[in-house]
Amino acid sequence: MPIWKTIPLRLIALAQRYPGTIAAFGFASGVVSFFTVERHEAFARVIAAVMLVSWIWLMLERALRRRIERRFGWTIPIPVLRYGTQMIHQEGLFFVLPFLYTATTWNSGQALFTGLVGAAALVALVDPLYFRWLSTRRWVFLTYHTFTLFAVLLTALPLVLHIPTGNSYKLALGVAVLLSFPTLAELVPLEARWRKWAVVALMLALGSVGWLLRLWVPPATLWLTEVAVSTSMDSLNMQAGERLRTVTPAQMRDQGIYAYTSINAPLGLEEHIYHVWLHDGREVDRIALDIRGGRKEGYRAWTHKQNFPADARGRWQVKVVTDAGQMIGTLRFRVEGDAAPAP
Repeated sequence: MPIWKTIPLRLIALAQRYPGTIAAFGFASGVVSFFTVERHEAFARVIAAVMLVSWIWLMLERALRRRIERRFGWTIPIPVLRYGTQMIHQEGLFFVLPFLYTATTWNSGQALFTGLVGAAALVALVDPLYFRWLSTRRWVFLTYHTFTLFAVLLTALPLVLHIPTGNSYKLALGVAVLLSFPTLAELVPLEARWRKWAVVALMLALGSVGWLLRLWVPPATLWLTEVAVSTSMDSLNMQAGERLRTVTPAQMRDQGIYAYTSINAPLGLEEHIYHVWLHDGREVDRIALDIRGGRKEGYRAWTHKQNFPADARGRWQVKVVTDAGQMIGTLRFRVEGDAAPAP
């Protein structure tokens, strides 16, 4: 038998003899990804491509295995395939986790999404959960893989294509919705025509829900590196003055308030963001900013608000959001003291 045929057989036999080594390699590779985030663009491109190819493999797995068996005289055992997908899931999830962890606003619904990604990573590490519960239920397994792919694309697309976060969210969501078809088709068999329309309706509903919940999804490649609320700004050195947690109405009236943010963004990325000013939970102003990525210390930008309600006392927030509505972070301060005199 030619050597190019015997090598795969030897590798398969080795994997069957020592199956835990594949899972251990996937875990170690994932941990390395966690601590070497600076690989950024090149690694993101590889991970995204591998996730897409592995999804295609999952869809055509049975046909491809039969074709390989007819062509080469051997077949790939199912356990070996599952160890391979486990490694891919570990690598992908541990790649995106540090981005999401850094970008998440933890006192918001974003904590739920990041928690789900963390739970998915835990499932990929625990063999009994992954092999005895997840991989034996095909529709659950496909859902898990599609969710992992969605998280990977959210992180990889801005790094690889340098497209705004809003566009990357739309593209990642669109891919996830399209790839949900096989899962939904298993849940709703397609023998009758009305069931096909039911699957399409479910896909549209899934896309709508995903879009409505975008506020709960962190913009993985954007995060605040420095924030400040101040009554002064050194525009020459691009630094905020004294950082304040409490402001008096007189200070607001006489000097206005600066909301200073330094935002980390990937090299080559241009992003349109907003500072949304809220008073006691009610939006009172929305100011647009354009940022550019690549600065190690983050892109520094600020807004200066001088028009305030007659009684500005209470809780103030400045939410930093993308043009798609994803929240990058929040600045908070309170206005306390005597109200401004009536004009």
